[in-house]
Amino acid sequence: MIIDICHCFTFLFFFFLFFYFIGRWFRFGRIRGKKVIIVMTGLSMLNAGTTTELLLTLFRVKGVIHYGIAGNADPQLEIGDVTIPRYWAHTGLWNWQRIGDGPDDELALESNGDYTRKIGFLKFSNFSTVDTKTETSVDNLLNNVWYQPEEIFPVDGTPEIRQHVFWIPVDKHYFSLAKKLEGLKLERCLNSTNCLPRAPIAVRVQRSVSANVFVDNKAYREFLQSTFNVTSIDMETAAVALVCLRQKIPFIAIRSLSDLAGGGSALSNEAATFAVLASQNAATALVKFISLL
Repeated sequence: MIIDICHCFTFLFFFFLFFYFIGRWFRFGRIRGKKVIIVMTGLSMLNAGTTTELLLTLFRVKGVIHYGIAGNADPQLEIGDVTIPRYWAHTGLWNWQRIGDGPDDELALESNGDYTRKIGFLKFSNFSTVDTKTETSVDNLLNNVWYQPEEIFPVDGTPEIRQHVFWIPVDKHYFSLAKKLEGLKLERCLNSTNCLPRAPIAVRVQRSVSANVFVDNKAYREFLQSTFNVTSIDMETAAVALVCLRQKIPFIAIRSLSDLAGGGSALSNEAATFAVLASQNAATALVKFISLL
């Protein structure tokens, strides 16, 4: 049974059976001869995580395929491209450091193993407006936030003994199969006047991230890309990945790029125009991937 969790739900197929439970419709059917269940997560890490938990608790599944749209952090790719990342991380779990402390100062509760300085940090003053008189930037009260790994309690671990994880790998077999999506024909035009500069491509990438933040900020997008070498940025996938890791269920995500996060100019966010096209390309890649299983 193949499971598809999506934020942007598209009615592409006729499903002959519906199951409603705690605010979620689970739709049963077949895609390319494979048995599937489709359920919409809704927005945010909370919705994605709880929906995935429901799915894996209520049904016996062989794997999870999460699909939808995402912001883009890599200027080498274009709107409409479909990305299949190898690793996911949640970049919304922070330890916010007090003013006056810096990289050499231990974080609160770090000695207990609750927090770490190993992953990296964002120094807010690096993004302050430069003083035109002195041509220097000054520190500010926001100081630094340090990125943190998640605590997980795997089903095959010792109860209440935590493990830490930041980069969550997708299933190796699924990722290998995804190479066959390269060369897939994807939509380029919404209509006769709205076309992308080139035909979109499907490509495997190394890293992508999720957090409860809609990133429409160029500076933060560039920080994420340079610090973590990420491609797509969304608000759900890492939560799905964490639940599947804890439950030991094979997982992969397919995310089509709807905009360059923060844009390359002062124009409004491109997702308002190209979200429909990006959603269609994600669904096209999903169907092809299912046919490969």
